[in-house]
Amino acid sequence: MEKKTEPEDIVGLSEEDASKRLKEAGYNELPSQKKQGFLPIMFNILREPMLLLLLGSGLIYFFVGEINDALMLLFFVLVVVGITFYQERKSERALEALKNLSSPRALVIRDGKQKRIPGREVVPDDILIIREGDRVPADCVLLFCSNLLVDESLLTGESIAVRKSEWDGKTPNVSPGGDDLPFVYSGTLVVQGHGIARVTSTGIHTEMGGIGRALEAISGEETLLKKETGLIVRNFAIGGLVLCIFVVVAYGLTRGDWLNGLLAGLSLSMALLPEEFSVVLLIFMSMGAWRMSKRHVLTRKMPAIETLGSATVLCVDKTGTLTVNRMILSSLFAKGEYYDADKNGHLPLPEKFHELLEFGYLASQKDPFDPVEKEIKNGTEKFLCDTEHVHQNWKLVREYPLSKNLLALSNVWESYDRRKHVIAAKGAPEAIAELCHMDGEQKKELMFHVQKMADKGQRLLGVAKSGFIDDILPDKQHDFKFEFIGLLGFVDPVRPGVSEALAECYSAGIRVIMITGDYPGTAQHIARQIGLKDPERFITGTELSGMSQQELQEMIRTVNIFARVVPEQKLAIVNALKANGEVVAMTGDGVNDAPALKSAHIGIAMGMRGTDVARESSAIVLLNDDFSSIVAAVRLGRRIFDNLKKAVTYIFSVHVPIAGIALFPILLKLPLILLPAHIAFLELIIDPACSTVFEAEPEEKNIMNRPPRNLKERLFGKESFYCGLLQGISVLAVVVVVFVLALYLGKGETEARTLTFATLVIANLTLIVANLSWSKSILGSFNPENTALRFVIIGALSTLVLVLYVPALRNLFHFSVLHYDDMLIVFIAGILSVAWFKLLDIRSKMDIG
Repeated sequence: MEKKTEPEDIVGLSEEDASKRLKEAGYNELPSQKKQGFLPIMFNILREPMLLLLLGSGLIYFFVGEINDALMLLFFVLVVVGITFYQERKSERALEALKNLSSPRALVIRDGKQKRIPGREVVPDDILIIREGDRVPADCVLLFCSNLLVDESLLTGESIAVRKSEWDGKTPNVSPGGDDLPFVYSGTLVVQGHGIARVTSTGIHTEMGGIGRALEAISGEETLLKKETGLIVRNFAIGGLVLCIFVVVAYGLTRGDWLNGLLAGLSLSMALLPEEFSVVLLIFMSMGAWRMSKRHVLTRKMPAIETLGSATVLCVDKTGTLTVNRMILSSLFAKGEYYDADKNGHLPLPEKFHELLEFGYLASQKDPFDPVEKEIKNGTEKFLCDTEHVHQNWKLVREYPLSKNLLALSNVWESYDRRKHVIAAKGAPEAIAELCHMDGEQKKELMFHVQKMADKGQRLLGVAKSGFIDDILPDKQHDFKFEFIGLLGFVDPVRPGVSEALAECYSAGIRVIMITGDYPGTAQHIARQIGLKDPERFITGTELSGMSQQELQEMIRTVNIFARVVPEQKLAIVNALKANGEVVAMTGDGVNDAPALKSAHIGIAMGMRGTDVARESSAIVLLNDDFSSIVAAVRLGRRIFDNLKKAVTYIFSVHVPIAGIALFPILLKLPLILLPAHIAFLELIIDPACSTVFEAEPEEKNIMNRPPRNLKERLFGKESFYCGLLQGISVLAVVVVVFVLALYLGKGETEARTLTFATLVIANLTLIVANLSWSKSILGSFNPENTALRFVIIGALSTLVLVLYVPALRNLFHFSVLHYDDMLIVFIAGILSVAWFKLLDIRSKMDIG
């Protein structure tokens, strides 16, 4: 009959001993990460140059009397601070998720009695009873087990459960992974069998606790975009401050009016302070996150979208990322013939394979947790439900478990007529061959078929049957006379669309590396299926552990498969790639992936199968676990950087004529052209244009047919600087000519200002259109998909008409009425100030973008 659940002589700890140990060792949980207080977080946020610049801009507006503009900027500061504060708090949840996962309920033996307690109250040397479906609450050594299979994928990444054995009193504790080890680990799941274990480690001292410590020690990577834009803002701020001081001094010395000189300098600083950068960054990232959400991608850290567009290496965990993390019955072999269940699954199963599936099911649990046994059950219900091969009224009378010496198990059933026992066995093909007492020739023939199926990446189970009439069953499986039936082949299928997504990664210049805890052969088979480059070359975890950091950095340049690795090695691989100057994106779904996800430039977690720890440690979460969504994220990341680069160039180019017009009258002792109201008007065009219009622009056609941008390439490099400067000087020259010509022709100060300002508005709109695309003409840049462009142009022109022809507004802006011939001059001058640049295709010759 069945073995007993646990030995009778185990009494476990007493409640008194347990209480003492709880005080000494503490609760069986991971310590919460120390939360930052409100003031430290606020201090760190407000140290950002962009926010300091925004605060400075708001104060300047306030002191010059522009209360509405000041309040608007300060309100925007509060919005940015609020969003940043929320993200800071959210990033602290990784350890909380790990803590919750690691503390399930536990069944212990205390004072000789079974007792269910919270997992956090388990102490070292507690005796645990573990059964199918239980989450192991602590690291333990097994005192007794029967048919025990444990899913350790949370720690190793492997979807196949590992077999456990009883402790012999000598085997030292080792890392998770591998069969026939007498240790079970906190957070892992029992999928079959039962056992009794003694707790060896709790809380932070467990394997999962080690991952928690690694998470705590890793600092997040500051995005390249944030670094670059911070530098740009600093340079703009310094330039604005220098020009402001120069204007105050020049005005005071040349005109003797220091107060008006100070006001003129403040006006210039308002025109130059690049508050648009904060608007651009927030809107680009927020809209990028929204666009990604439509593709079932959650962005936890918005700047990571742009950084993903710069990724040069994508590290992929095989199980659950490239594959579906589910065992599928792929093929059957019986009576010398193969049957492809993948291709013919919609057809009835041929009769000659019925017995193979029948006894495979009899050798499994009736209500299995193990994914392989679940698939056997599903196949039986699908193909044999209306046949005599399903025995619902048979009774299970004994189980022969797996052992180190024999990797097979047997179930003994009492037939419905009780005339005999029917024995069903399944296990490794070699073990089944041994049970069937095959001779050398038979084994050779069997192994030929085994190798043929294994070459297709299948995990194989042999199936055998036997009968026994006596009531007293033998002690060992070997004592039965087994007859070999056949082989069952299972695969963890590749996710749909992975091959296409991988090909697009290669066309985009992104290298893909597979990191897995599986065997090299399986990894290579998957690599060939999906089209991974150089599948013949691989490095195992054992080989990797013997390498120095320098050796790993050298080897990792050419090897794309890392097999049989442990979590610490995944982290080492990511760090080696970063040391080689790569921008690393890392996908994963298990607790074991969390340190590597956090260390990578972009951590990408799987949302459906991923653990809370992986999701909280990542920057991006694929909600539908679709690998192809990564390619969409890369495409969007590149589009964001391209459009951000265009927007920054536009911001710079449009500020050149504004600053020049503010300086020009002061240097030549001419009437002032731009007043604070005019600058506010221009900002109403610049702000939405540099944010919404450029953000909404579709990607360039070649965006996924070029390599990732060089790490040394700056968002606002020399080419962009010279291009923006040339555009700005061109506009400045034209509007200055219009102003001087108007005065020369005898027009008054108000008329000259009106002509000049209207020309600057038209030139500004032309600058927007000219910078929208690097590959299209001005007319071609009017994309019907970009509705924001239409709104900005129509809104700017309509507002210009209102301030020119509505008397109250005209007086407020100190303008005069423009006649039809004046408007013709304005449009021709404004458009030509930029169009010549586009017509000569100077940007293309300068190889911008």
